[in-house]
Amino acid sequence: MPFQIDRSLIEKIQFLIEEKNNQELLLHLEDLHHADIAEVLEELNLEEATYIIKLLESDKTSEVLMELDVADREKILSNLNAKEIASEIQEMDTDDAADIVAELSEELKEEVIHQIEDQQFANDIVELLRYDENSAGGLMAKELIKVNENWSVTGCMSEMRAQAENVTRVHSIYVVDNKGKLKGRLSLKDLITAPSDAHIEDVYIDKVDYVNLHTEGEEVARIMQKYDLEAIPVVDELKRLVGRITIDDMVDFIRDEAEKDYQMAAGISEDIDASANIWEMTRARLPWLILALLGGFIAVKVAGQFESAMAQYGVLFFFTPLIAAMAGNVGVQSSAIIVQGLANGSLTGSIWYRLAKEVSLSLLNGVVLGIILFFGSHFLLGHEYIIGLTVSISLISVILIASLIGTFVPIILDRYKIDPALATGPFITTSNDIFGLLIFFSIAKVILGF
Repeated sequence: MPFQIDRSLIEKIQFLIEEKNNQELLLHLEDLHHADIAEVLEELNLEEATYIIKLLESDKTSEVLMELDVADREKILSNLNAKEIASEIQEMDTDDAADIVAELSEELKEEVIHQIEDQQFANDIVELLRYDENSAGGLMAKELIKVNENWSVTGCMSEMRAQAENVTRVHSIYVVDNKGKLKGRLSLKDLITAPSDAHIEDVYIDKVDYVNLHTEGEEVARIMQKYDLEAIPVVDELKRLVGRITIDDMVDFIRDEAEKDYQMAAGISEDIDASANIWEMTRARLPWLILALLGGFIAVKVAGQFESAMAQYGVLFFFTPLIAAMAGNVGVQSSAIIVQGLANGSLTGSIWYRLAKEVSLSLLNGVVLGIILFFGSHFLLGHEYIIGLTVSISLISVILIASLIGTFVPIILDRYKIDPALATGPFITTSNDIFGLLIFFSIAKVILGF
C-alpha cells in the first residue's frame, strides 16, 4: 500500500523531536523509504527537518536529500557545517554529489570538497563541476564497471567484484583497451558461460552506443529512448571511457526540462515553484507581462489607425476579440507541435515541406471555421452578409499567418540556440494578436471601402 502522510504522524514526529526521544523517533523512521522520509521533512519546519537529518545515518539521509525539493534542500544544508555536508555527500554517487555541491556558495563549496576524505571521490566531483549541467559530462556519474579486453575471464571476475563495491546498480559492463578507450560491452551471460582460460577480447560485444562529454542532454535522452537503454557510456575526445549516464538520471533531467518548458510557455522566465517567495515569483513573471503589455499598446495603436472604420462600421469592434483569440490559439497550436518535434527529434523533412503542410492544414481549418463564422454572423447575430464575408475572409487569413508564425518562430529560435519553448508563450500570442488585428482591419478596409 502506498505511503500516505497523515496529520497524526507529523504531530507524533514533532512531539518526539521536541522531547528529544531519539530512540522512538528512529523506530518511526527506520522502516520508511527515503522518498517517504523526504515527504515527512517537507511537512516539518527547518529546525525539525535538520534535527532528523542529523539523527539518521548518512547512508540514508544522503538519499533523502536527493528526494527533497531544491529549495528545501538548500535550507537544510544551510543549517549544516562543511564537515556534515561532506559526510552526507560521500554516501552519494558522484553525479548526485556534484549536483549538491553545485548548489552551495563558492566559499562553502571549497570547504566541503576539502572535508571529503576520499581524495579520488573529491577529484571526481571537481571534474564533474567543470561540465555544463545539461551536457553528458554534467549528467554522468563516474561509478561504473569496466574491464580490459586483455584480461582473462577468471581475472575479470575478481576485478569486477572490487569495482562493484562502489556501484549502486550494475547496468552494463564496459570493455576498454590498455589506453582506456571504449571497445564494447560485455554480456554477463557470455562472461559466466565462457571458458575460464578465455580472454575478454574473445567474448565481448563490439557494438555499443555512447555519447561524448559535450553531447547535449536532450540528445542523450533521444538516444537512450530510441534504443531502450538503461545506461549509456560517456567518452572524451579520445574515446576514453570517463563515465556513464543511467536511466534514473535521465528521467530527472527530462522532468526538469519539461517543467522549464512548461513555465516558459506560460511566460515564466525563471525556474520557480509554488514555495518560492513573492519577490522570486514577481521577478519570474513580470518581464513577460511587461512584454504582453507593450504588445497590447501596439495592438491599440494598430486599431487606432482604423478609427474611421469603427465610426462607420462599429460592428467590427465586436469581432476584434474573436480574431485576436483565434490568432493566438492557432499560433500556440502550431508552435507546440514544432517545439515537441524539435525536442524529440521527430521533426523531419525540408522547411518547404513543413511550409506546404502547415499552409494546407491551416487553409482547411480556416475555411471550415470561416464558413461557420459567416453563417453564424448572419443567422445568429443578424449582421449583413458583407460583414460576415469580411470577418470570415479575415479569419482565414489570420489563421494562415498565425500558423506560419507559430511554425517558423520556434525553428528560427532553435537554429540560433534559443530555447524554442519560448515560442509557445506570451511572445507568440502577443505577436499574433498584433498581426491578427492588422490583417483584420486591412481586409475590412478593402472589402468595405472605408
